[in-house]
Amino acid sequence: QVQLVESGGGWVQAGGSLRLSCAASGRTFSNYAMGWFRQAPGKEREFVARTRWSDGTTYYADLVKGRFIISRDNAKNTVYLQLNSLKPEDTAVYYCAGDPKFWRVGVLPDQYDYWGQGTQVTVSS
Repeated sequence: QVQLVESGGGWVQAGGSLRLSCAASGRTFSNYAMGWFRQAPGKEREFVARTRWSDGTTYYADLVKGRFIISRDNAKNTVYLQLNSLKPEDTAVYYCAGDPKFWRVGVLPDQYDYWGQGTQVTVSS
């Protein structure tokens, strides 16, 4: 059974930092790309960042470029999202997801097969 389990969310003041984790289990993800998305109340789920499990190639949404860092630890089967210089508009539920077509730049939720349950990030002003 494939599982993606996010953790690390919480409440933080504007300008602060958080590190989210996504632990993967149940299959081999070495030929996958892993993405982070977020969804704020009343808004659509939006792409945040993506990395290839095999070589660590990364891609970021313009809104978070320079503030967020995606990384992975192959030995732990875990993908991370470091959130820095947080703003109130970063408040959302953050989800990790797996895309089997690792070669593409997947920014749409429909391109991902597996999803975690999400972790809430709240940034106060």
